[in-house]
Amino acid sequence: MTSRERLIAAMNHQPVDRIPFDLGSTSITGIHVSCLHSLKVSLGLISPREPVKVINPFLMLGEVDEALRRRLDIDTIDLPTLGNSFGFENVNWKPWKLFDGTPVLVPEKFNTVPDMNGNILQYPKGDKSYRPSACMPNGGFYHDPLIRKKEVIESELTVENQTEEYTILQEENLRFYESEAERLFRDAQYGIIFRGVAGSNLSDIAHIPGCGLPDPKGIRDFEEWYISLLTKKEFIKDVFARMSEIALENLKLVFQAVGNKIQVIVISAADFGSQNGLFISQDLYRELFKPFHQRVNDWVHQHTTWKTFIHTCGSIYPLLPDLHEAGFDILNPVQISAACMDPVQLKDQFGKWFTFWGGGVNTQKTLPFGSPDEVREEVKYLIEVFGKNSGFVWNAVHNIQAKVPVENLKALFEAIQEYRTTF
Repeated sequence: MTSRERLIAAMNHQPVDRIPFDLGSTSITGIHVSCLHSLKVSLGLISPREPVKVINPFLMLGEVDEALRRRLDIDTIDLPTLGNSFGFENVNWKPWKLFDGTPVLVPEKFNTVPDMNGNILQYPKGDKSYRPSACMPNGGFYHDPLIRKKEVIESELTVENQTEEYTILQEENLRFYESEAERLFRDAQYGIIFRGVAGSNLSDIAHIPGCGLPDPKGIRDFEEWYISLLTKKEFIKDVFARMSEIALENLKLVFQAVGNKIQVIVISAADFGSQNGLFISQDLYRELFKPFHQRVNDWVHQHTTWKTFIHTCGSIYPLLPDLHEAGFDILNPVQISAACMDPVQLKDQFGKWFTFWGGGVNTQKTLPFGSPDEVREEVKYLIEVFGKNSGFVWNAVHNIQAKVPVENLKALFEAIQEYRTTF
C-alpha cells in the first residue's frame, strides 16, 4: 500500500498493512520546535547547531520535512497555507534562538526583540505600530494571546465586527492551493490533509482574541465569549450563520481548485471538553453548534470524497453521538487522559462511527514524565486497542509539547515502527 492508499483504507474502516502515522499535517497534530530539533539531532538528520523552521509561530510548531517524514515512515502531509494566525506569511526566514537555546528559523515578520522584561511580543501583520497581540514570556516556549478588548462595547457588537477575520478566499490563495495540491498529488503518495477554510471553525477559543487583527472589535475576551454562549445566544447564532456562509463559499472555491486531490479537511478545532467533563451542555451544543456543523459537513459529503475532521480536547464522551450525527468522520485528539475517555470503551462503542486520529500516547503524563519503557508499553497497548478493525491513524494526544526527553521521543517513534504492523 502507498501512504495515501493506507490512509484512505483506514478511514473507510478497511484492512491496512500497517497503521497510518501522522505527524505534523495540522496545527493540532504536530511537534514543538524544540523537541523536533532534539529528535532530528538524535537521528543524525541535522547537526546540533543547524536550525529547524517554526511553521506555526503561535504554537511554535516545527516543520516536519521530507527527511524526517521518510525516516519515520510518516503517511501524511499538509496542503500548505500562505499565512499564519498573526496575519503575516511564513516567508523570508531568519535565524533566532528559543530561550532554551534551540536554533530555529522564523518568518521575517516574527519579532525576535525582547521587551524590557525579556518577553517576546508578536504583532498583528508583524507591524509594530499596532498593539502586540501575543506574548512569549521570558523563559517560555509558547505564545499567549493578549486580550486587547476586554470590555464589550455594544456599538461594536455586530456580526461584521465579530467575523472580521473570516473572509472569502482570494484568487492568489486559490491558485496556490491548486498548484500545491497538484504537486503533492502527482509527486508524492502521502495522504494530503487540508487545514480548513475560514468560517468553519466555530468558537475556536484561540481565534477569539483576533491575534492577526490590528484592532479587534466585538467579544474578544475568553471568559466573556463563553458567558455569551448563554447570555447572547441569538447574536452567537447570527455569528455562526455568517461564518457558515463564508465557510460554504470557501469550500466551493477550494473544491474547484483542488478537487479530490486532498483526503481530509479539518472542519472544527473548538474544544468542547475539559479534563473532567463537557465545557458546555449537550443541549447547548445541539442548539448553537450542531446545525451549522451539520450544514458544512453535509456539503462536504455531498460534493467531495473528503473526510471531515474535528479536534476537540477533553472529556467529550457524552457528546460523541451528536458529533457523529453532525457528520464528523474523524475524531482528534482522543484525550485518553480525560474522564470517561477509556480507550477500550471508545473503540467498542464508537469505533464503527469514527476514525480515531490520535490517542496514541498520553502527552500529559507518559510521554513527558514516564520512562522510555513506559512510553513503549503505552504505545503498544493503544495500537492494539485502537488499531483493531482499522479506523485508526496514529498520532499523539494533541501536539507533542516542549521539554519531552529525547530518550522518550526515540522510544516513542521506535515503538510506533515496531507495533504498527502487529495490531
